[in-house]
Amino acid sequence: MCRKIFIAATGQNTGKTTISLSLVHLARQRYKRVGFIKAIGPKCQEFNGCIVDKDAALMARVFDMEEDIRLMSPVVLGRGSTKRFLDGQLTTAELEGRLLAACREMERKYDFLVIEGAGHGGVGSVVGLSNGRVASLCNAPVLMVSGGGIGNVIDSVLLNLPLYRAEASPVRLLMVNKLLPEKREISLGYLTKAFAPLHLPVTAAFDYSPILANPTLNHIARLLDHPLCGDGAARSRIVHHVQLGAASSQKVIDLLAQSTLLITTSSRDELIVTLSSLYHIPAYREKIAGLVIPGQAPVSAITQRILDASGIPYIRIFQSTADVFSTITGHISKISVEDEEKIELICSSAEKVIDFDGIDRIAEEGLGANEGARRLRSLS
Repeated sequence: MCRKIFIAATGQNTGKTTISLSLVHLARQRYKRVGFIKAIGPKCQEFNGCIVDKDAALMARVFDMEEDIRLMSPVVLGRGSTKRFLDGQLTTAELEGRLLAACREMERKYDFLVIEGAGHGGVGSVVGLSNGRVASLCNAPVLMVSGGGIGNVIDSVLLNLPLYRAEASPVRLLMVNKLLPEKREISLGYLTKAFAPLHLPVTAAFDYSPILANPTLNHIARLLDHPLCGDGAARSRIVHHVQLGAASSQKVIDLLAQSTLLITTSSRDELIVTLSSLYHIPAYREKIAGLVIPGQAPVSAITQRILDASGIPYIRIFQSTADVFSTITGHISKISVEDEEKIELICSSAEKVIDFDGIDRIAEEGLGANEGARRLRSLS
């Protein structure tokens, strides 16, 4: 029989997809056949001729699961889905049918199945498929992922737990992610104490990491929807700092930190030339990740030639500097298949920090619980 685990979260940006990716990687070290389902897909894209959730597409490409992509993303709630449901063009029964058919087929094919939820526990409720309902339909034990901290974790977990209990899908394990290294043990101690009366075990995942949290140049290019020019080999470079090139050239250079993305308007020829020249020097190349050059003013011909000859990665965009800066700094980085450095780090780190034995035991216990539930249903 297939072991299953449902990955829930207290909200967005807790690192749920990172945990799902980690668990698929760890499960593949123990089981020959490991599958993945993004049960409800709120963020969709076209992949191999069909519309699927982005997380399903990511997993399919990372783990070579393309042949199962339709089963991996059975319910996609794209733009307009809520209105279609409220207008009666979609029904809960229809969506449940898609989900159950995909889950049953994946159970037949795989020994271990990671089922990822979407956002907080209530996401999907508008179509009758909250995360709690999905976990119940899939008969999968629930692992809930939260961000770091103490008070905010307790508040967010207690807000989500009733949604799972209402669907008879109690949360079996809380996994705290993005912990500050210096507060890791203290946070885990207090959270363990807080959830002990609820019989909810607490475990830890990853410490907060700028490498995992921060975007790559390729990610910035996709965010701005403009091509990345210059050194193509630098596409996967991670941006640790974003700096406005508003001061004098010397001041901007003095303020450079490691792997800085400079945003400098197209009229700053002297700064663009200076940064392009410094990019040839190894000590400065470590600091200069690349340039974003916004503004309506054209870059002068000689500056453009120096810029292109330097190989420095850059994005030319005609929006205002303020809009570009706001877009980049207000964005939360998501993992993409092109982020090879991040994916390799996640998988190697997961082997050290995640207790897969404990998760596997929960999945195994779920087999007995599911069999008991099936027998009760057959007797009723």
